Amino acid sequence: MKLRLAGFALALLCASSPLATNAQRARGQRSGQGRIDARTLAQAEGYSGDRFDYYTETPRGAHVAAVSRPRAEMLDAIDTGLTELFAVARRNGYRQRLNYSDYTVFIARADRTKDSAGAYSPDVAIGAAQYAGSVYDKGGYVYAAGIVSSFEPCAFVIAEHDRDFGRARTSCATRASTSCSTTTTASASSRPTTTRAAAGTRYSSDGG
Repeated sequence: MKLRLAGFALALLCASSPLATNAQRARGQRSGQGRIDARTLAQAEGYSGDRFDYYTETPRGAHVAAVSRPRAEMLDAIDTGLTELFAVARRNGYRQRLNYSDYTVFIARADRTKDSAGAYSPDVAIGAAQYAGSVYDKGGYVYAAGIVSSFEPCAFVIAEHDRDFGRARTSCATRASTSCSTTTTASASSRPTTTRAAAGTRYSSDGG
């Protein structure tokens, strides 16, 4: 399992920082593609333990950073998940952050691809934090389909998929809903400082 780094202060979420341009982060970023905020990139890499070397955008303009070139089906799943979220948001009277470019998605290497029942379940492992000792605790960490890495800008980490892209779509919609929802944003005092956990983490339903 990849090493999970610990302990970014909440202040990092609000601090200003330069953008990671092609000159600053030449690790695979292609000319003309969307730029990723350097602070947001560092946070996502801290949560996942990965280096996101490939930068691109979905067909509809969401920013994507990945450990390798994403499959076209994965990019389409991100767009579809966001489209579904936007439709629900509009029906409920929301008018802000309904642009694909408002979102940054980090596609991490999966720490496992099957759950305890043997079902396909690409997940990332993160520190157990307040879930320590629960059914989800796997020895100091838990498996999650995705994790919110930043509230401003809206950014989240999901695991790579090579099939069942409907699952990836659902994970994107869930993470996006959480990353830009003021009702689920954790306060500085409630955020763990020694483990990598974030509001809105989605755990496997069977705890496996």
